[in-house]
Amino acid sequence: MSNPCFNIAAVERDTGLSKDVLRMWERRYGFPVPDRDSNGERSYPAEQVERLRLIKRLMDMGHRPGKLIATPADELAALAPRRSAPRTARNSGSDDSLDELLALIRQHDGPGYQQAMQQRLARLGLQSFVQDTVAPLTQRVGEAWEDGNIEVFEEHLFTELTKRLLRQAIAALPGSHPGPRILLTSVPDEPHVLGLLMVEALLALEGAECIPLGTQMPLLEIGRAAMAHRADIVALSFSVAFPQRQIPGLLQQLRLVLPAEVALWAGGGGVSRLTPQAGVLLLNSLEQAITALAEWRTSQA
Repeated sequence: MSNPCFNIAAVERDTGLSKDVLRMWERRYGFPVPDRDSNGERSYPAEQVERLRLIKRLMDMGHRPGKLIATPADELAALAPRRSAPRTARNSGSDDSLDELLALIRQHDGPGYQQAMQQRLARLGLQSFVQDTVAPLTQRVGEAWEDGNIEVFEEHLFTELTKRLLRQAIAALPGSHPGPRILLTSVPDEPHVLGLLMVEALLALEGAECIPLGTQMPLLEIGRAAMAHRADIVALSFSVAFPQRQIPGLLQQLRLVLPAEVALWAGGGGVSRLTPQAGVLLLNSLEQAITALAEWRTSQA
């Protein structure tokens, strides 16, 4: 069987590295080393794409790209060991059931996972389902990805099925929205949406009017959207994979873009170790988002 090759657009989609980054690395570091197809376009062998995926994964964990590219393949793989021992369970009472859900994903049983999750939603109610099932399960999947104990396509299956379930649950909520009006999104290069959906579900349950804009919105567009929708609050989500050192600067830039009367909230695993930011409310848990909503209402009253 011939060795498959991928064009630059496919490599961008598969690795999360932009075309500009791929070309810049080629010039600066001499890697990747694409072939050229019959039209003279870049064509990347599969083994180079796998290496690029590994490099991107290690960058998300905090490593510097220049050093990673210069690292030999065997040492590079050792930085992100595959199939390491699973992490120790934090509390056996709830972890057994989460393990069962994760096992369905690893068995590629999408219908079984959906059915099990729908049963839990019906039994627990939306708030407990989000806080006690979706949030810890998402953390578990993230840890499995970090440890190399889950495949990329399995993580995508989990994400897509869970997104579908949360959106269906949010759509089924009553239509009365006493406020506030909360715009939910993420900044460029932050594609993770589950955190936004979880907080949207909880805030909508509390009667907030949530305006979901999806992920990766340019900062100026977030500012325009906040004014167009007359938002009271802009809420951003940062995953643990987002480079933490970039977050304070992004928050301060957005704070300057937003009207002074619009509150700016930032939550998710990416902000858990940040120091306080002027003009920004940092939320380290879903429970804090509910508390922040109650405090905002009290301040407005």
